[in-house]
Amino acid sequence: MHPRLTSTPAAATVFTMVLTQGPVSRVEIAKRSGLSSAAVTKAARPFIEAGYLEELEATERTAPGAGRPASPLSIRPEREFFCGVKITHEELIGVVTDLRAQPLVSAHHPLATTSAEGVVAALAGLVAELLAADPAYGERCHALGLAVSGDVDKAHGVVRYSPFLQWHQVPLARLAAEATGLTVTIDNDVKSLTVAEQWFGDGVGTSSFALVTVGVGIGCGLVVNDRVVAGAHGVAGEIGHIPVGGDEPECHCGGRGCVEAIAGTAPLLAAARAASGDASLTVDAAIDAAHAGDPAVREVFARAGHAIGLAMAAMANLFGPERIIVTGDVPGLASYGLFEEQLNRSFAAQAFGAAADCRLLLRPRSFEQWARGAAAVAIQQHFTLEGAPLPGLRSAGSEATGATREGSGSQRPRRLTK
Repeated sequence: MHPRLTSTPAAATVFTMVLTQGPVSRVEIAKRSGLSSAAVTKAARPFIEAGYLEELEATERTAPGAGRPASPLSIRPEREFFCGVKITHEELIGVVTDLRAQPLVSAHHPLATTSAEGVVAALAGLVAELLAADPAYGERCHALGLAVSGDVDKAHGVVRYSPFLQWHQVPLARLAAEATGLTVTIDNDVKSLTVAEQWFGDGVGTSSFALVTVGVGIGCGLVVNDRVVAGAHGVAGEIGHIPVGGDEPECHCGGRGCVEAIAGTAPLLAAARAASGDASLTVDAAIDAAHAGDPAVREVFARAGHAIGLAMAAMANLFGPERIIVTGDVPGLASYGLFEEQLNRSFAAQAFGAAADCRLLLRPRSFEQWARGAAAVAIQQHFTLEGAPLPGLRSAGSEATGATREGSGSQRPRRLTK
């Protein structure tokens, strides 16, 4: 992307509006953004000339009795490509996406080590494999987004602490850039997924919403007034570490009674094993036992639902989101039905006033979709000033818009095989 194209707020506003809400006419862009029609035309022209935007056939008139119909502007999604990689403690999951964060190809690489050096070496191999899938990817992919669990300093490209990788102060962005030759953006994995929902999913047109993830950990991403909230230290939204269990159990963060210490996959499995008396019980077997009616194991899942519901209510009481998207990897949400009732009951009991009317949406996500979130952060960083979402991007009919975006973004990419 030529830097001059998004060098002004007007240019960034026009492009991101077409990207997230298009096709859309210049008149509609002016109406939603507050820019003059002349400013919109001036901002759009370089994008059209560079092949990022195109004018579609005129389909509507700007007003009754107006002259020629308006020609909507639309993104040319394959003008540029982006890599996104989700880093877990077991494997790397990577995708190549188009400009709309639509995954086109995906690949998985198991990790032999979680050392920073070993992960970066594996990352370089994965990126090379992804870009080799099509000559166009190598020619028109210049940016890589990385999603990592834990405390991530996005501005400085440093993973300050990742409990599952056991990383402390790892300059991941610099190491990955040196290994791949791409411009690298890193962010917390939950915040990355939140960006994907905000720009291309159920958050499109929604000024304030929350994303809660259920799985190995319990995470939360927040969008307030059209902006992802990071907080002064980049750890805003950590509802997994809200204490809801009193003094027990102990959490890996050093606290006690945290939601994650009750409802995260590992502690939940440990509790199910203790309740069943079967030390060899697997997660899948625990889910099966609960579905079969084992009261002790069902109680473990109910306790997890209670903990998550309390944390979600606390978060809703604090900032009043329009909706809460509950998501996670598919295995992690396989048990959702076992704690859904208790989660809803605890949320409704603890949420104050109108906060209890917040819509709860269940959206299971594969790990490819988390990698897509990493690519979405790279796209956002690429096309906004200082990587910050700009105001004026809300649209009428947000329900329909969000459904359309999520439908396109959730298609399965072509999987690379060795």
